[in-house]
Amino acid sequence: MAKSTGSKIASGNWSEKNIDFKITNIVSSAILGLELDLFYIAQRIKEIEYEPEQFPGAILKFSEPKASLLLFKNGKAVCVGCRDEETIAKTLDKTLKLLKPYAKKILTNKKPEFTVTNIVASANLNMLLDLFTIASKVKDVEYEPEQFPGAILKFYNPKTSLLLFKNGKVICAGATSKKQIKDALVKAKNILIKYKN
Repeated sequence: MAKSTGSKIASGNWSEKNIDFKITNIVSSAILGLELDLFYIAQRIKEIEYEPEQFPGAILKFSEPKASLLLFKNGKAVCVGCRDEETIAKTLDKTLKLLKPYAKKILTNKKPEFTVTNIVASANLNMLLDLFTIASKVKDVEYEPEQFPGAILKFYNPKTSLLLFKNGKVICAGATSKKQIKDALVKAKNILIKYKN
């Protein structure tokens, strides 16, 4: 099993001060310990797409576990679509087994460690929000309803962005731990409760 460099993040719903949230995506990065010829592996592995004129990395898509990886010739990988660290580890193990026979060079046989770089979670603040008032009164809020129906609230501590919707639904991005998600949601609710409809 791959080793994580952060605290354990499990999938499921979490509750903090009546704010439930669900992790919908975790983005992580890893070094696979392989040197890859992306043209070569794209010709031999049907799950890999490689169009270097559009992007310098190859895309590997798995249906089980449902995840996608960006692969680079130096062996770096970015994994998206997983909802917990256990699934990230399984995805990286599966990736190594798939790629090793086609690797240009195997640099190490160690299991890759990964770093969580972004967690996306959905939540409900359980209150209706007056987004026009919030945008005019709360610092670091952007709201352009003719372009997008939600407002964006940015925090610098924890470094997160929250998409706010009138019905109280929230999408939190930028966190790297469950604690950061909880802290951002509690902070948002404490600020926004004054502006509920």
